[in-house]
Amino acid sequence: MNPIKAALSATALIALTAPAFAQEVNLYSSRHYDSDDALYAAFTEKTGITINRIEAKADELMARMEAEGANSPADVFMTVDVGRISRAEERGLLQPFESAVIEANVPAHLRDDENLWTGLSQRARIIFYSRGRVENPPQTYEELADPKWKGQVCIRSSSNIYNQSLMASIIETHGEEPARDWAAGIVANMARAPQGGDTDQLRGIVSGECNVAVANTYYYVRGLASDVDGLTSGIDGVGFVWPNQSGRGAHVNLAAAGIAANAPNKDEATALLEYLASAEAQAQFANANNEYPVMAGVPIGEHVAQLGIFIPDNDTPTSSFKEHATTAQTIFNEVGWD
Repeated sequence: MNPIKAALSATALIALTAPAFAQEVNLYSSRHYDSDDALYAAFTEKTGITINRIEAKADELMARMEAEGANSPADVFMTVDVGRISRAEERGLLQPFESAVIEANVPAHLRDDENLWTGLSQRARIIFYSRGRVENPPQTYEELADPKWKGQVCIRSSSNIYNQSLMASIIETHGEEPARDWAAGIVANMARAPQGGDTDQLRGIVSGECNVAVANTYYYVRGLASDVDGLTSGIDGVGFVWPNQSGRGAHVNLAAAGIAANAPNKDEATALLEYLASAEAQAQFANANNEYPVMAGVPIGEHVAQLGIFIPDNDTPTSSFKEHATTAQTIFNEVGWD
């Protein structure tokens, strides 16, 4: 083995200093946050390894990796959802890795059982509501399907991976038929046809188009931390509920990454994953993009802290997001959730 690569494997990442010879790692990423630039710059400064980024939607990147085959330059594949990283796993686009750093820093339930990927940050999907128009907001995901919310709910399309994973968790918890009833109830309660991203669901509350919405927490926190058009000016009127706090807890998804099956720079790829799972990088995830770290003991960001403490759903295995993905989409189609 190249002695520099051997050193990378044998030395804890925190102790790495810039090597004498140039190295690189090719990152295929569906994350598109400018705040990640600082992460990559810090990694390069610490290790001397240059990151070559290719950014696109996860499905496009997977198709590219398949087309490239054994000659693919991809070293690390990164997504914003367990559902997508699981699809890469199913398509044979990832390979297992060994890392004592990741095993120590990332709890087992936040990484793949066969070490094909690891979670990097947590993003909770919760309920938001109008403080001025809703006195008693729904306290669970299940309550969103109650007929009393007819014409009041804003939520994204069924093609959105966040909703697919939420639906998969409901299938895992309640079974297919109750999940179908739930999805049909959501459709009946929609204030409008699904449109836009999570920020648009929150804007719908501000504009009065809907009274209740479902979105990931960091979209709301961005409205607190910066000036988001159509949201920040009215954010004081938007309340939030951590769902299912008396039961299974709030649905949590993961940004995740794994090493590509044909990675030409596997040691450098491992070093990148280890850095992203380090306390330094985890603090960056928490502070710069308003996500929750996967590493215990890392303080959450100032604005995220305004959401308070919540009970996450740690009982529903993330593997169920993959196992029920096809069923989830079938149900969505059957009930007319566009």
